[in-house]
Amino acid sequence: MESTATEAIRHLLILVLFVISVGMISGKLAAWLKLPDVAVFIAAGMLLGPGLKLIHESSGSLINQMILTIGSTLILFDGGRNLKLSGLRKVWLTVTLLSIPGVLITVAVVGIGVHYLFGVGWLFAFLAAAVIASTDPASIIPVFRQVKIKERVRETVESESAFNDATGLILTFSLLAAVVGGNELNFGIMTWDFVRTAIGGIAVGAVIASLLTYFTGHARHGILREYTTIVMILCALSSYLIADLLHVSGFMATFVSGIIWGNAEMFHLSMHEKEPEMGSFADNVTVMMRMLIFVLLGSQVNFGTLGHYFWPSLVAVLLLMFVARPLTVLLCALPDRKVKWGWREIIFMSWVRETGVIPAALSGMIVGMGVANAEMISAIAFMAIVLTILVQASTTGWVAKRLGLEMKEDALGNN
Repeated sequence: MESTATEAIRHLLILVLFVISVGMISGKLAAWLKLPDVAVFIAAGMLLGPGLKLIHESSGSLINQMILTIGSTLILFDGGRNLKLSGLRKVWLTVTLLSIPGVLITVAVVGIGVHYLFGVGWLFAFLAAAVIASTDPASIIPVFRQVKIKERVRETVESESAFNDATGLILTFSLLAAVVGGNELNFGIMTWDFVRTAIGGIAVGAVIASLLTYFTGHARHGILREYTTIVMILCALSSYLIADLLHVSGFMATFVSGIIWGNAEMFHLSMHEKEPEMGSFADNVTVMMRMLIFVLLGSQVNFGTLGHYFWPSLVAVLLLMFVARPLTVLLCALPDRKVKWGWREIIFMSWVRETGVIPAALSGMIVGMGVANAEMISAIAFMAIVLTILVQASTTGWVAKRLGLEMKEDALGNN
């Protein structure tokens, strides 16, 4: 009789190969239909999971939790790696406000709505809001590769989506710790926990990335240069692991390490000759992780639960899209007097707020932990992902054109 270990390995290989194969077919179908690929990944998962019963990986399984954690880590690292600090000089204040107080504003507005819509306690309401509070670089960046808009708007939205993922993650885990610990809503304790885990994660990510970047990119001491791409993956995963072992934010550590790695030239280190290799590898890995996360998310949808929470979830997400987001952008963009944002730019930034990988991973982790009201949180997260991607991501180009923010090909050539 085959060992349990052999069966587990076989199960993992079958699942990963099947989901990635489905993901590739879904990606081609999405391109043909001119839809965001994430939406088709979810639909494929729903068809193959609840529909045909071909995927039946539970959200609480070790394999699912491993995919969510590793996938989120690598995607977050790549978001930091693609963030160029030189482009933030003009818009840094807006990005900072959107990424920290902006997330808190979103959580406050949506949390109040969830509290009254679902009749749950404040702690669970704010936890649900924190899960969907961040935007998604994995969805936004591909959209901006197709839709060319004014540079400062693009840099702001892309940078915010990378930074606020880390903020949303830390806030979610701070609230989750209070939920699991059975504590009441204590803003003093939560603030301290937020600051401690954030600063700790920043420190861990900075130390690990600085060391690995130095020994990879230094002209004389770059002893790891030939393993650049391997060291890049090592940097992402080790930052998360060491921070997690030290009980600080592994996701913040990963994000910061990605920023340092992607901006090595600012520290007089160079990995220029390895950039095409790293870029191609990172792109393929993040696409595979998105396939795994979203196809599995779709396969785990409980239509009974979704139907039960449908209307309050829909209202909560509409509140996120049409109240929380515009209010956040207004309060965070208008104070930046140096940039002097125009109303058309503010309207555009208010519209672009796709929800994606990190909220999907967080809701999956919460369901896997068996937290009270996890099904409610999962329903809200699923509604937010589907609605923002189908409605907002699909219309980004049209909105940019209507607002006069789309860059023409001749203008791009002159930049």
